[in-house]
Amino acid sequence: MDEAARLLTLLALLGGALTLLGGACVWFLDESRRIRRTLTQALVAVPQPMLVARGRGVGIGFDLTRSLVAVTWDRGAWQLTYRLDELTGVELILDRQVAARAFRGEPRRALDQLIAPEERVRLRFIFDDPGHPDFEMDLWIPADQGQRGRPDADEALHEANRWMARMESLLRRPVARPAPTAPVQAPPVQTQPQPPQPQPVGPLFGDDAYEDDAEDVIR
Repeated sequence: MDEAARLLTLLALLGGALTLLGGACVWFLDESRRIRRTLTQALVAVPQPMLVARGRGVGIGFDLTRSLVAVTWDRGAWQLTYRLDELTGVELILDRQVAARAFRGEPRRALDQLIAPEERVRLRFIFDDPGHPDFEMDLWIPADQGQRGRPDADEALHEANRWMARMESLLRRPVARPAPTAPVQAPPVQTQPQPPQPQPVGPLFGDDAYEDDAEDVIR
């Protein structure tokens, strides 16, 4: 009887440990947490603000202190980091048309009507980068309907509209460019001092002295 009680106790403890371990794995591998960790690693700071499209494994985060923006996809497996001045514009796409847009140096085209979307609510961030010129985030698609933890169409549309206003305020900021550095002048060339040139040495005595000596000898 004691052996059976000991065995049941061990099984209960093992089951509890496995449950805690499984819960910790689920918590650690949560999509939003993985994206936050990736953005924090890319920005070397906690992203603020940050937007995550649940169910799509994509996110975007900003570090306004250092003027950086980072994007990630594939549930945080890949990421890119840009300077904030490389963000040139943002578009809000409803279904198959651009419903609102904000670009640097251009007047904002605001969202006129909050019409319920049918196909998608998408934000498209446009960067001045030939290799990766844009980054798209679907905040809502019809497959999200009824999915736990995902917004419905109206919530996604209002969230996208808030982000359009936020991006407009960022794009209105003056672009902080590094101050030009003064050209570095080359140091003057140091010339080696020339050794003194030997001067020609004349006769120790003039010609008259030699003539006088010759006369003395003849005498």
